[in-house]
Amino acid sequence: MFPSFEGKRVPDVTFRIRENNEWKSVTTADLFAGKTVVVFSLPGAFTPTCSSTHLPRYNELAPAFKANGVDAILCVSVNDTFVMNEWAKDQEASNITLVPDGNGEFTEGVGLLVDKADLGFGKRSWRYSMLVRDGVIEKQFIEPQKPGDPFEVSDADTMLAYINPSARKPDQVAIFTREGCSFCAKAKALLTELGYDYAEIPLPHSTRSRIVGAVTGQQTVPQIFVNGEYIGGAEQLEQWARQRKAA
Repeated sequence: MFPSFEGKRVPDVTFRIRENNEWKSVTTADLFAGKTVVVFSLPGAFTPTCSSTHLPRYNELAPAFKANGVDAILCVSVNDTFVMNEWAKDQEASNITLVPDGNGEFTEGVGLLVDKADLGFGKRSWRYSMLVRDGVIEKQFIEPQKPGDPFEVSDADTMLAYINPSARKPDQVAIFTREGCSFCAKAKALLTELGYDYAEIPLPHSTRSRIVGAVTGQQTVPQIFVNGEYIGGAEQLEQWARQRKAA
């Protein structure tokens, strides 16, 4: 089993990052002193689970973490700053600070540097998350030592539940649209008015009716979904919004 570092201070490390085409040094004091920080670490930028689930969910839940006293969310990986910068652009992870632990010093300092030479990775981080208050590790969620790349406990939802089991999570909202649709524009304006950060799926004319029909049984757009619930079109969204306000 990996050793627990709960109750200990984070290692004293200086990270070398590239910002605005200039080299910059960032210390652990800069990142942790006087702050409540969530850290999650993963084997590598651009790898499947890291890109599809681990990082995106922390980015999505960032408002909920902030509402519950978290000042910053850090993603630490044993990659160089150029790779981490490009991954940040690819992921559009504006709510996350990506930290390049290029030499693995931070990761080794928390006892989670592992050898992935069999994959051609060399030394990398084991997947984990931790809550750090003013530089002291309060809680760690370390993935079990199993073959492969387990992803069971270091996820964003587990960390948020530890901080506050009753924390309100952002609603997941998606809307099917088409270009030039006035009803779509009206529905999007209402979603914005309601404070929803929605995901828009614009559909091309050639396949729109087939896609919408297969998913909703309807033929027109917009079509809106909230937290897995099918709401319907613009008119149904207005009715749904009135019911929410009245509740």
